[in-house]
Amino acid sequence: MSGIEGKVVAITGASSGIGEATALLLAERGAKIVLGARRPERLEALAARIEKAGGEAAWARTDVTRREDLSGLVELARDRYGKLDVLVSNAGVGLISRLDDLRVEDWEEMIDVNLKGVLYGIAAALPVFRDQGFGHFVNTVSTAGLRIVPLQSVYAGTKNAVRTISEGLRQEAGDSLRVTVVSPGAVRTDFAERMDPAVKGQIDKMMEVALSPDAVARAIAFAIEQPDGVDVGDIVVRPTAQG
Repeated sequence: MSGIEGKVVAITGASSGIGEATALLLAERGAKIVLGARRPERLEALAARIEKAGGEAAWARTDVTRREDLSGLVELARDRYGKLDVLVSNAGVGLISRLDDLRVEDWEEMIDVNLKGVLYGIAAALPVFRDQGFGHFVNTVSTAGLRIVPLQSVYAGTKNAVRTISEGLRQEAGDSLRVTVVSPGAVRTDFAERMDPAVKGQIDKMMEVALSPDAVARAIAFAIEQPDGVDVGDIVVRPTAQG
């Protein structure tokens, strides 16, 4: 029996990219998956795919900028499966641009999704984990927070804020909870779809060497499958060709 089999894992941003790949891999390894994202038709199709392969999945439309949606996702896990072992806070947006462009609405959206969305997940799951006496937070951050470059100031700032909060949470968590941050580099997703066309061109070029989302999913699975008492704190996953 693997360290994943039988665990109940809720995933935000589960309708595509890293979230979708993680859901499929963990379900294949025996986890019960609770899917959250803003596109219900994608969630319904993914849940059906998991069930057709012999797995178990539930889903709920989840906008991580709404605290009540995160509470609902956690409650869905408990109502359907009786517990929640892992919350993977993966939802994120990368509306990168020059600060001179003053795209303040984009800054606010990144703060709301990338930072406040993770905090709302913590607020929903932490009391449940405390009550159970076990639980694992897995937060997707980014290598953008490790190497600061132009255009990514606010995006990197939100990811570094999550990194800092995660470390504080780890230290407060005690010996019964686990906290992991996973920092992907370039990954083939729809990350660049809403960017300014000039910026999108740069990102699309980087995608030529990007990882498959499956690579990040395997890193998340590695952290989850560790025995009780083993906390994998920080994983960086990037293409060998990435600078």
